[in-house]
Amino acid sequence: MHLLLDHEGYLPVFAHITEGNVHEVNMANDLSLPAGSIVAMDRGYNDYGLFAKWTEQGVFFVTRLKDNALYHVVEEHAVQERGPVLEDQTIELDGAAAQKKCPHRLRRVKVWDAENKRTIALLPNNMKLASVTIAAICKDRWQIEIFFKTIKQNLKVKTFVGTSANALKIQIWTALIAILLLKYLQFRSRIAWSLSNLVALLRYNLFTYRVLWAWLDDPFETPPRGATGVVGAQIWTASDETL
Repeated sequence: MHLLLDHEGYLPVFAHITEGNVHEVNMANDLSLPAGSIVAMDRGYNDYGLFAKWTEQGVFFVTRLKDNALYHVVEEHAVQERGPVLEDQTIELDGAAAQKKCPHRLRRVKVWDAENKRTIALLPNNMKLASVTIAAICKDRWQIEIFFKTIKQNLKVKTFVGTSANALKIQIWTALIAILLLKYLQFRSRIAWSLSNLVALLRYNLFTYRVLWAWLDDPFETPPRGATGVVGAQIWTASDETL
């Protein structure tokens, strides 16, 4: 499952399901991003042709620089003392193939990862943002890992109820729809729900007739007598114009 997560709300704005042998760079090349976007991604998306295309379209990115990348430093920039950023440089890629694919100047920002006790070299193409902001954007990429972990822990995606390709896709798409609804309920509630607690208590109340919005803010109130059981529901349809 290839996902593009929006920083605002950390919810998917693009999702595509493929077989496991389809490289993620193929999906990135098909994305249509508005100018000014900033994409945080891991080294699996390291493709100089993609970097050049996004730079020419006004799309910014922050990723990890490959350990074997060849480059030369064009300019050194000052960094804050005792800060997480160790180096901030303007670079150009070396090598005939790299230069041909991406002739644009890029940045190399070297930061100290205090949690894992290591240094990380970042490769952004934004020349105006502060180096500490670049480091923060890269750190925020971890939200995609948290999103996948949340789905695996709270929804049924690690085992499948069907074995056909269509059955698998239906179950994954259902999980994405469910997480969207759960996030909306979490947003609407006036109490500080954790997503795992919300999922657990919703399971316990699936066959209890409650007013959903009232229950969200007071989940431990005793339900009215005789309110347990499966109830009917009205189904509303809408045309595509209404949607």
